[in-house]
Amino acid sequence: MNLREWHASLPEREQRVVVWGAAAAAVLLGAGLVWKLGDAVASAEQRVARRREDLAFIEAATPRLQAAPAARPGESLAIAVDRIAREGGLSQSLAGVEPASPGAIRARFTAASFDALAVMLVRLQQERGALVETASVSRTAAPGLVDATVVLRGN
Repeated sequence: MNLREWHASLPEREQRVVVWGAAAAAVLLGAGLVWKLGDAVASAEQRVARRREDLAFIEAATPRLQAAPAARPGESLAIAVDRIAREGGLSQSLAGVEPASPGAIRARFTAASFDALAVMLVRLQQERGALVETASVSRTAAPGLVDATVVLRGN
């Protein structure tokens, strides 16, 4: 017995109940799909907004990075971290630079501007080829400021 035969075998009143129930289910299913689609669009809009903010930051930081002086010959990585931190306005936040392992140093920052810290790490990578081996960053009570410990490896 197929669906049409089953429906035809029902009394007229039950046939109407089945038709109205199917219509209600179709309407609810359509509404649910529209709702999910709206959520997906809102989520995509938020991702696009975050990406635009990231792009604006990168575009704002690019001239500062391009204008940065090149690495100085014979300068150690620890001295380069100190110099670039001072040039980037992080001298008060730089809590210490110490050896972490052979060829690597650990730099600690307290209440440092996250943006300035990111620019400093990019400069170290560009000027010295220094790579971030590990990083631990935690926010502070002040917006935009972080406490960070970064282990850098490079020349």
